[in-house]
Amino acid sequence: MKILSVYDAEFAPYGRVVEGYDLSGITEALKKTPCTDSVVYTARDEALHAAPGAVELGEGLFGGMPYQFGWCNGKNTKLNCLEFHRDSEFDMGTEDVILLLAKQEEIIDGVLDTSKVKAFKAPAGVLVEMYATTLHYAPCSAANGQGFRVLIVLPDNTNTPFRTGGVNTMDKLLWMRNKWLIAHPESSEAAEGAVVGLTGENIDIAADI
Repeated sequence: MKILSVYDAEFAPYGRVVEGYDLSGITEALKKTPCTDSVVYTARDEALHAAPGAVELGEGLFGGMPYQFGWCNGKNTKLNCLEFHRDSEFDMGTEDVILLLAKQEEIIDGVLDTSKVKAFKAPAGVLVEMYATTLHYAPCSAANGQGFRVLIVLPDNTNTPFRTGGVNTMDKLLWMRNKWLIAHPESSEAAEGAVVGLTGENIDIAADI
């Protein structure tokens, strides 16, 4: 799979690189979060909120709206699922990471072919915005066997428990609060009852990094 850069023109429909903020304090706090062989996500980490510069960053990114600093850490090379929110997500890794992305408009009747997915490398320490219409999921390692620690900034209470019955195809994708999820049939999320809507290969970039 071809791996592009978040600095390439091809990234523009998916997001942007965010510049100008002092990320040193929150980077140091992020480095203290645990990293294991499996992918672990924490929606809100108070140590990140208390880091120097965190308030300026959070208020700036979401324009004064309530926000949460969390993290997604571990090792990963597979797609497994795609998700989206009703707003942007901001990510920043202490290591280089690969983001597997697609577009919400590429979902047809609740189904998306994984051939639509593109890979973008985000360098360590670079803050990236992924727009609300950008489908994404857990970051991938930029080198085989390498762990990552990634800051995840979202509106407060995103990815906390919430479900509704749903009246249409899109509603049925709601997996948690402000989290619409499409699973590949090979994923653990599919086994847990997530809607299977990814067709084609469950992308694995292990051979490409």
